[in-house]
Amino acid sequence: MRRDWRETVRIATDLALLGFLVTLAALPLVTAGAALAAGSAAVHHHLEHDRWPTVRASWATFRRALAPGLVAGLATATAALLVVIDVLAVRNGTVPGGAPLVALTVALAAAGAGYGALVIVAVGADPEHSWRAALATLPGHGRAAAAAGGVVVLAAVLAVLVHPALVPVLTGYALFAVHVVTRRMSPAESLNAV
Repeated sequence: MRRDWRETVRIATDLALLGFLVTLAALPLVTAGAALAAGSAAVHHHLEHDRWPTVRASWATFRRALAPGLVAGLATATAALLVVIDVLAVRNGTVPGGAPLVALTVALAAAGAGYGALVIVAVGADPEHSWRAALATLPGHGRAAAAAGGVVVLAAVLAVLVHPALVPVLTGYALFAVHVVTRRMSPAESLNAV
């Protein structure tokens, strides 16, 4: 089905608003996992039903994901901090390895970000899904993880290049893009699993 340009603009505007809402909900940092889960569930609902979920449904998803998202958010923040420390140590010469080790570390971090994005998609596809169960669905999704990692890296590069006020817009667009590439790149028999 071909969309009218007004419909495309409406969806783009809705995704920008979603990005702002997810970013605002994630500002306390302890709610980041729940905010991403609720945003991912909203994008999944929109892709499935061509309409956005109700505020009540999104709030219920956010509340359900709060405790598990806290653990996932802390694990993600710890991993990101360790990657930054590692890259800085290699670049400053504290740890030997130079540019090849920095490139390898960044590539592995991008792969980890891709798998993390797939977990967010799996949790958004089934809000009753636990974060641990979402991790169990990942084997066999190497291409989808690579594509999702590319989306995350592109969003990170754009976040550095655009005005800071537009960074939340990237959040909504990145959530949408990760859902779309996951649907296109996942094995056909496991599309319902992710």
